[in-house]
Amino acid sequence: MKNIVEIAVEAGNFNTLVAAVKAAGLAETLQGAGPFTVFAPTDTAFAKLPAGTVEGLLADKEKLASILTYHVVSGKVLAGDIVKSNGATPTTVNGLPLDIVVRDGKVFVNGAQVVTADIAASNGVIHVIDTVLLPAAAPVGAGK
Repeated sequence: MKNIVEIAVEAGNFNTLVAAVKAAGLAETLQGAGPFTVFAPTDTAFAKLPAGTVEGLLADKEKLASILTYHVVSGKVLAGDIVKSNGATPTTVNGLPLDIVVRDGKVFVNGAQVVTADIAASNGVIHVIDTVLLPAAAPVGAGK
């Protein structure tokens, strides 16, 4: 079975995420033993960010790492666990909590919808989300 990074690379719709993970020096970590739960934004999710945001983040390794680790929770958390724990606020690797709710049978993480859940990896699980999660401390626009 492939690890989280290998699955993201092969999927073809996480090119921005994979480039960001590599730029932040987190690829090795996410290929490690884990287990990790990754809320993975697609390329389309990154494209929703204001123009220049991704480029600005790629140039700021520390801020980039902070945002990326905000998408990762230690342990393997499956969709069934998430649904049962509706209203949970798990702490991310970044140290900040996520707000997870279930509305109309759909799971939302800080307002981002989980569009595909439970992609199994050798070192955890991936849940695909439609929006990039930004910690409150991170600026929304680049260069501000």
